[in-house]
Amino acid sequence: MKTIERPVSTAHRPRAIEIRGGELGHQAYSSLYLGYTILPIVAGADKFSHWLVDWNQYLSPLAARLVGGNVDAFMKAVGVVEIAAGLLVAVKPRWGALVVCLWLLGIIGNLLLIPAYFDIALRDFGLAVGAFALWRLSGQYGESTKA
Repeated sequence: MKTIERPVSTAHRPRAIEIRGGELGHQAYSSLYLGYTILPIVAGADKFSHWLVDWNQYLSPLAARLVGGNVDAFMKAVGVVEIAAGLLVAVKPRWGALVVCLWLLGIIGNLLLIPAYFDIALRDFGLAVGAFALWRLSGQYGESTKA
């Protein structure tokens, strides 16, 4: 008996999903890049309007004394720094992520001086860990492969 070979169609075979950059790490980098670009800018801009929250309540009494009691003006300066940090992440993610991480550690130090805000300090620690992860990932995916 003669064997007839039929061409095998590849249309029925499942194909691996192609992920940009070839791996899930790039997706993680892109998510962190987007978040740490937008979030500091939004939080910084809100220091001028207090639409999300009254940011002045998060300055410890010690820090308020150090700035001469002018909490509102200080928080506006903080807003400028946060906007600049978000823009730095946008153009230089490796450096911007490190700045955001260190900035968040400073905020945590301030919050630990206010016993009522330990939960916010813990949340900011999580954000600092994310900024650290972005800093580490940006070494591989960095400026040449921005999201």
